[in-house]
Order: sequence, then structure tokens, then C-alpha cells
Amino acid sequence: MSDFSLWDIIRNLLLAGRWTVLLSLIAFVCGGLVGIAILMMRTSSARLLRKFAVMYIELFQGTPLLMQLFLLFFGLSLTGMQVSPWLAASVALTLFTSAYLAEIWRGCVEAIPRGQWEASASTAMTYIEQMRHVILPQALRIAVAPTVGFSVQVVKATAVTSIIGFVELTKAGSMISNATFAPFTVYGLIALMYFCLCFPLSLYARRLERKINVSR
Repeated sequence: MSDFSLWDIIRNLLLAGRWTVLLSLIAFVCGGLVGIAILMMRTSSARLLRKFAVMYIELFQGTPLLMQLFLLFFGLSLTGMQVSPWLAASVALTLFTSAYLAEIWRGCVEAIPRGQWEASASTAMTYIEQMRHVILPQALRIAVAPTVGFSVQVVKATAVTSIIGFVELTKAGSMISNATFAPFTVYGLIALMYFCLCFPLSLYARRLERKINVSR
């Protein structure tokens, strides 16, 4: 058993927590960019693009994140491609996040009255121009609260990446717990740190939701 003080445990968990935050940001930003592309395909008039978007969403929403991580990390290694835990975790979380964000945003786009589409079409706007100048600015207002709410799920989902050896908060906690034989203290602190990351986001999402409901 290693001699760890409480401060040593907290300091090491905080150091690992920065990778949890960074991975969450990468997943959210990259997932958002891919999600917008999937949203455009999902709502376009081209049947093939719509079908591809539906299959993409069904694939990544219908399979566990854990399986996606295994396939990316261990599956690609079997084919001779060496993938680092960082890359596998970033790509898997990006795909996972993009599928959910695309569906959340599709609901927001479909909440815009049909008259807005027809009015913008009557001015000879293309589909891209309709989305850019008329639909997305209105949908964005509706989408802010559920998007911020979903970010909580992304932060918690980073814990799954510990299974492929990515040293984030949960993995670091497991290693410290094995060294100190103090699982209750270590995992209690991990839970507290996740709570400190997620609770402000949940509060902010609820606040935004109330604000939107009041302004309607």
C-alpha cells in the first residue's frame, strides 16, 4: 500500500480531471460540427442523403458507446492500424455525440412553423440559404437548452473511455484506489468531481429552458 495523503489523492484526481474536461470539449465541438452536417443531410430533400443520415444516427444511437470504443481501439489494432487511446476516445465520443446532437437539432428545426419554409422558398432561397438565414437562427434559440443539457451526458460518457486505458478521472481513480486501498474515499471524491462538472451545466440548462418558456 502506498502512502498517499488526502491531498495527494485530490491533486492526482484533479490532474486527471483536466483530461476529462478536454475530452468532453473535443467530443462536444467535433460532435457538434459533424452533427450539423448530419442534420443538413437529415433534413435535405435528397433521399440518399436522408437515408445515410438516418442510418448514421441509428447506428451510433443503437449501439453501446462501449462497443464503439472496443471496435475503434481493439478492432482497428487487429487490422494492423495502431490507434492510441486518445484518438480512439476522441473519435468514438465525437461519433456518439454527433448522432445525438443531430437528432436533438432536427427536432428543433422541425419545430419551426412550415410557413417559415414556404415564405423563404417564395423568395427563391436555396435550401442552404433557407437554413442559414431563416430556419437555423430560430431553431438555435430552441436548441440551446437541450444542447446544454446533453453536454452533461457527454461529460459522464467520458468515464467509459477508461476501459481502453485512457487515463481520465475514472481511470486515474481506479489506479489510485488500487495503490491506496481506499476505494470509498477515492470513488467518493470522483463522484464529487463529476457532480461539480455536471451540476452547473444542469442548472444552466434548466435556467435556459425556463427563460425560453417565459419568452414564448
